[in-house]
Amino acid sequence: MKFLNQLFTIKYITVIALFIAFLSILSVVLNSFYLYKIHKFNEQIFKGESPSSFEQSFEARFSVAYWLAKKEVFKEATILFNNLMKEADDDQKSALQYNIGNIFFKRGLIIRGTNITVRDETEYLFQQANKAYRQSLKFRPYYMDAKHNLDRLLTMLPPDPTPGIGDSDSPGLIMGNIPVGLP
Repeated sequence: MKFLNQLFTIKYITVIALFIAFLSILSVVLNSFYLYKIHKFNEQIFKGESPSSFEQSFEARFSVAYWLAKKEVFKEATILFNNLMKEADDDQKSALQYNIGNIFFKRGLIIRGTNITVRDETEYLFQQANKAYRQSLKFRPYYMDAKHNLDRLLTMLPPDPTPGIGDSDSPGLIMGNIPVGLP
């Protein structure tokens, strides 16, 4: 009982209260500084600048890749998005694949033409976008933006060619085992 009386003296309670107040003030100051850095980071991202704080964070590298894609520097943006896949969770992977799909889709729309070489390249880019959107939906099945873009993309893709039917006279894969001349 004597110990408890010594423990709850005015002097001891005052020291504890001052220590708690000091820790609270320190916590408020540190959190305010952290919030200021976050605000500055968001401003720089919104302006399309490379952030000066949190440079190596996932968000900073994602935003750099996003702005590169916006400025049509597609190759570098795709590389940066792919590099982020290693450390992303499922929602982030879905967003990364969605953006990769958007890059391929946009590139395909930019070079779209009637020339056979250009048409083949466009189809290849659309197929890559198709794969990326499907990957995005694998990580987050109810991602409506990815579903919408995939739907638009599928209307632009040519139907899958039937193996063996084409410009050549050979029957190809479909009728390759049937002897010629039998009814």
